[in-house]
Amino acid sequence: MFAPLFAYKAWANASMLEAILAIDGERFPEQRLKAIRVMNHTYVVDRIFAAHLLGETNPYAATNTEETPELAALAESIRTSDAWLAGYARELPAERLGERLRFRFTDGNAGEMSRAEMLQHLIVHGAYHRGAVGQILDALSLPRPADTINVYLHEAEPSRREHGGAAR
Repeated sequence: MFAPLFAYKAWANASMLEAILAIDGERFPEQRLKAIRVMNHTYVVDRIFAAHLLGETNPYAATNTEETPELAALAESIRTSDAWLAGYARELPAERLGERLRFRFTDGNAGEMSRAEMLQHLIVHGAYHRGAVGQILDALSLPRPADTINVYLHEAEPSRREHGGAAR
């Protein structure tokens, strides 16, 4: 159920990180920094919820880090995290999706979500913030990567296009 969505998330993250490389840091330092920080925020939130899913202590005090990582290091961290999330989603038995887990948000407030709700949150949260980075790219007249599941599905499975078009 969630495994294809996390494969899509990994594909979309990789495309967006590649697009950020096109932001000239000398001409547009603020925009480049903002794009990296937004993607870092999505990574941190992914890791926070991974800890919740595992019943571990949240490793972060906030939903972003004080220091901004280099783009290459962030890209590697995101790839590793995306692979973990895809594996988790693939291996999680369906009967455990409804399990409600209690945790603390970074602001100290109590929270409770099912495993399915946490996984849904990570998919939607990542898409929302990739959209924000896409707006930065648009403002700089740089190409924005496709970030829709329909594009991903047809790239991942080219046979979906073999029928020649929709029935009329």
